[in-house]
Amino acid sequence: MKGLIVAIQFLTRLPTPRIAVSGAEFAASMRWFPAVGLIVGAIVAAGCRAGAEIDPWTAALAGLVLWVAVTGALHLDGLGDIADACGAAHKDRDRVLAVLADPHLGSFGAVAIGLQLLAKLLLLHALAASSAYAAIALIPFAARIGPLFWTRWLPDLHAGLAARFRDAVRPIDLAIWTLALLAAAWFSPSLLATPLLLFGWAAWLWRKLGGISGDGHGGGIEATETGLLLAALLVARFA
Repeated sequence: MKGLIVAIQFLTRLPTPRIAVSGAEFAASMRWFPAVGLIVGAIVAAGCRAGAEIDPWTAALAGLVLWVAVTGALHLDGLGDIADACGAAHKDRDRVLAVLADPHLGSFGAVAIGLQLLAKLLLLHALAASSAYAAIALIPFAARIGPLFWTRWLPDLHAGLAARFRDAVRPIDLAIWTLALLAAAWFSPSLLATPLLLFGWAAWLWRKLGGISGDGHGGGIEATETGLLLAALLVARFA
């Protein structure tokens, strides 16, 4: 359970007991990322359900505010950095890495974050109107399976935080969470779109940047969540 607590501390702003861990134990906490997604999803879905007692827009706003608050906008920051780096991708690799390392948000990043929040708000509204709370709850879980695969598929852009996770993900971890995803798809069939979204993000990063960093993981989680929200809406409306 130590790994789960460390993962909760890293990925969320939820209160947890403070524990000391080694570098290897911190890296191994990545195996628990999808479990943290279940916690995040439960909170977001509960907020949407409570807000729906007023109307779907209140549901969407409550869910989105909780989504951002519980994660501390961690992944939104990664999405913004990736967008800024892509704006410099026509230049040399050193420039791309410099932009990724820059803590300041540029215009590309600001636009990407704004559009991401708007997309989530609109999609949560539509899903709340369809009472698709199970889908909302499971989406953060599915999206956080992504880093386990991306860290095995893609080379590191630099020796940053993401590089520390590379040797921590075992084949058994990938198998367990893949089976868990298939089980979750029984309750929310739109989750079957997850492999396509995960591979699509990996392929895009490979072509655009040539590898992955912590920002790539965060941006990928955000992109996957939005893609799965859209998939859930399509299933809710047309299935």
